[in-house]
Amino acid sequence: MKRTNQFDVRPRSEKEREAFMRWLDASASLWNETNYARRQAFLSDDDKNVWDADTGKLEGEYKGVLSSSVAQQVIRKNSEAWRSFFDLNGKHHAGKLDERPSPPGYWGNEEDGRVLRTYVRNDQYTIEYGERSRLEVPIGSDLKDELGLNRNQRLRVEVSGNAKWSGEQNRLEIVYDETADSFRAFQPVTIDTSRLESPLADNSAALDVGANNLVACTTTTGSQLLYEGRDLFDQFRETTERIASYQSLLEDQCKTSKRIDRLYRKRTNRRNHAQNTLVRDLAERLHADGVSTLYVGDIKDVLSRHWSPHVNEKTHNFWAYRRFIDRLEDVCEEYGITVTEDSEAWTSQECPECGEREGTIRHEDSLACPCGFEGHADLVASESFLRQQTEVGSMARPVYLKWNNHGWREYHSSPSLVETMANEEYTDQSTASSGNVALEDSDD
Repeated sequence: MKRTNQFDVRPRSEKEREAFMRWLDASASLWNETNYARRQAFLSDDDKNVWDADTGKLEGEYKGVLSSSVAQQVIRKNSEAWRSFFDLNGKHHAGKLDERPSPPGYWGNEEDGRVLRTYVRNDQYTIEYGERSRLEVPIGSDLKDELGLNRNQRLRVEVSGNAKWSGEQNRLEIVYDETADSFRAFQPVTIDTSRLESPLADNSAALDVGANNLVACTTTTGSQLLYEGRDLFDQFRETTERIASYQSLLEDQCKTSKRIDRLYRKRTNRRNHAQNTLVRDLAERLHADGVSTLYVGDIKDVLSRHWSPHVNEKTHNFWAYRRFIDRLEDVCEEYGITVTEDSEAWTSQECPECGEREGTIRHEDSLACPCGFEGHADLVASESFLRQQTEVGSMARPVYLKWNNHGWREYHSSPSLVETMANEEYTDQSTASSGNVALEDSDD
């Protein structure tokens, strides 16, 4: 199993910082030249092969700044990107992928905000922890001469942070983000899976993922959890409106500004923090409840465009469904919980009492049926989804959780129906999708 440690990288002097920037900038230039040669071959009508690009010559031109090993890693990473592109392109032509993939792009475009990066082979760097933690990386002879280093020395920079994961280290990625004016190191490590948690029992759970309520969960033990998301969405929308306001002030030729880029970053980081914390809190609760299998709705079965722009903003821009599922799978793996995606069609419209689908009315958090049943729509959906998979006992009182900008805290009363239904439209089966409205990832 692989996990990633993250660190802040802090050059100790202006001279060291300048050398570090040149090192990253040269990596971007090498990537761009390699990528340009391969794109030209790919777009050529002369049946040229992208692998015919003279990468050996390019490596020689840049090794004085990068070192041979780093130059080789940048070129290798570009080769991996092209192989991935060809694989996706083959799936597209075979009808297995709807959207046509694009060839690998370039690094460090000024108009997009400079994001420079490089890669260091796993045996070419060291990280030492202590009172003054440090990272040592290889640089080329030209930079060594400028910094007064001998031929056997590597560039040493301070790092901030402790390793969350220990194991066999893999290729290091270092990034400079101009918007944040910061250097970050990402160290993937391979973890011994025998050190991970094991399930305490063989129970199951199912999730209904939404927008107003981010997650509704039901377990076979009768536990139910509801993570409320309205405050988070209000923050998201407020930041979006500020972005739009600043964009309206830009000159015609400008696409963005540092202020706008920072707002995008703030919006994304705030959402990701809440999402990561939710996943960790959920996984810990499920582990304590003896859950070994977690069912999640398959996005391919339920993703749809809703008729309401307000709902679309939540489902397709806010919650980043794909990122949430990927994060959920990673964290659940640490607790020995298997995540299984399956169809959850009709679970948000089906009455648990009589099985009616067509005649039920969903009014945001409420699901009402002509038979007289009325319940919380998202909790009912998660319970119905779980009943499609296995037997479920009687339900205990649900646990409601709200985000307080730091963590998810329990509160002891369900959301007010007046509050949850205010300014929202009724939906019935003529306007709702045949399944739950799922969430699409957003790059913000």
